[in-house]
Amino acid sequence: MTAAPETTLPEKSLLLIVDDDPLISDTLSFSMSSVFEVITSHSRAHCTQLLRQLRRAPQVALVDLGLPPLPHRPDEGFALISDLLKLAPEIKIVVLSGQGDADNARHARTLGATDFVAKPCNPAELHKILQRALSYRSLDEIRAPGFSASPLIGNSPAIQKLKVQLQQYADSPFPVLIEGESGSGKEIVASSCLHLDTRRRSKPFFALNCAAISPSLVEPTLFGYAKGAFTGAVTATAGYFEDAADGTLFLDEIGELPLELQAKLLRVLENGEYQRVGETQKRVSHARIIAATNRDLRREVRSGNFRADLYHRLSVFSITVPPLREMDDDRLLLLEHFRQRYATQTQAPFILSDAARALWSRYSFPGNVRELRNIVIRLTAKYPGQSVDSSALEAELDLQDEPLAPVTAPPLVSTESDASIVAAGQRLQQPDPFSLDRLLAETERNYIEAALRLAHGNVSQAARLLGINRTTLYNRMESFAKEQ
Repeated sequence: MTAAPETTLPEKSLLLIVDDDPLISDTLSFSMSSVFEVITSHSRAHCTQLLRQLRRAPQVALVDLGLPPLPHRPDEGFALISDLLKLAPEIKIVVLSGQGDADNARHARTLGATDFVAKPCNPAELHKILQRALSYRSLDEIRAPGFSASPLIGNSPAIQKLKVQLQQYADSPFPVLIEGESGSGKEIVASSCLHLDTRRRSKPFFALNCAAISPSLVEPTLFGYAKGAFTGAVTATAGYFEDAADGTLFLDEIGELPLELQAKLLRVLENGEYQRVGETQKRVSHARIIAATNRDLRREVRSGNFRADLYHRLSVFSITVPPLREMDDDRLLLLEHFRQRYATQTQAPFILSDAARALWSRYSFPGNVRELRNIVIRLTAKYPGQSVDSSALEAELDLQDEPLAPVTAPPLVSTESDASIVAAGQRLQQPDPFSLDRLLAETERNYIEAALRLAHGNVSQAARLLGINRTTLYNRMESFAKEQ
């Protein structure tokens, strides 16, 4: 009698539920556990700590907006959406919230959420929504490679400048620093334009998200470790520098790298030498380093959060991936690209009416290409083969984020202008040191605080008073909070 062959069950998709109400978390966990492997969290801080410890990133997340310490406001939930996409860029986020007004829904989608569901929601319907989010992830994996001859779509001056820079830097062995806003496509530039389109295309490509891994694991992950170097090191293991060999090592979110590790990375960049954790033997890396960040590293250097020498080593070549608002008619080219990409035999591409196309062309897309892609996904699901008018498109756009037209101030008389210049000259001649950066930062902080007070804490109204979009205001408020 022969034993029955063993069968391996497919691994369940990992679902992350973030809600501060234990009853809701337990109920959702029970109802979804037959289909998903479920993990739960109750706050933004706990969630980010949890993700850095997981062996694999969640494929999909259910996120409540009202989280402690501000459970009656959506701020923590909005911030968590950005954190999740930083820690796990491929995750699909569905917002499940009692704070279900249209503005919150649109802003959550702008930040990168794929869908927004108001509480309470039928578990069966919620399951369909989660499966739909996962189906688009699978479609990305199947169709994205080779779908377009070039990963950079567009003819705007900003994209043309980027293409020229990439042609100049692609085959160079020197490091490249990629800067750009969240959702602008920095990893695509690194993997496709600076690796696959070069002579290193047949060599390994390794990517490490410095924000998504516990600081204690960054060093052994990058450099490897000897047997017995620490608890759990049962065998000697190579790190990314060794595995990358003559290929490319991409360090995403480089601004999150702890200061103590920045010195060790600098040594590798200077002479290629490194050591496995727990070894004294010197090894040499020939991998090309590409780093990416959405932070202003020059500001981080001035604030002491990033080493100046490492910044200059990484930025031998520096490129900026432009935000979508600077790409003019490229928004229409990207619309057509994703419209055709997500069309299937059962879901024909939608069509925008003339008024909707005009609105599309005017919209600034604060969430950049990621936001544009997610809008196309939702329109494909809601209006397959149909015409989408401007009112239907408006429901998908975060128009509250659009800055108002600037108010034309009356011209200053020359005496006022001269007086300001004289006052500035007198300040510069004072004996105590002067810092323009510090003055500008203090002025910016004061104006933001004044706008928030005038708006009674309403971030959307404060952003309008300041003439900036809400996403920019959130980013600057978060930056100020970190500096305190």
